[in-house]
Amino acid sequence: MVVAFHVTGDERGGWTVVQVSGELDLVSSPALRQRVHDAVAEGRHSLVLDLSDVLFCDSSGVGVLIASRRLIRSCQGRLRLILPAQGAVDGSHVNRVLAALGVRRLFDVHPDLASATGDEPRPLSA
Repeated sequence: MVVAFHVTGDERGGWTVVQVSGELDLVSSPALRQRVHDAVAEGRHSLVLDLSDVLFCDSSGVGVLIASRRLIRSCQGRLRLILPAQGAVDGSHVNRVLAALGVRRLFDVHPDLASATGDEPRPLSA
């Protein structure tokens, strides 16, 4: 079974929302990395990565998320992830992977778009 990978963008208030669906792996992660770099190069430093529809994430995908965090922090921006407790068919795979690797705490995680694009100030973690 082939799962298509898609990265789409949108603006919501002062946030750039990047919606990711499919499998985030060695083959597809460069597309997400490029989308994040393009957004930052265009001066958009408040970024939401909606990972609700990601069915699979390997170490390459985790690497892109960590690199995105580092890039956004370097320009004093804000990065939020949407990782619902239930999503992408049987639960958020990315949420489980980040937790298993012990890096979930590095991210400002939200359950949905409304929460992620809200105005409550929550700085990036350590």
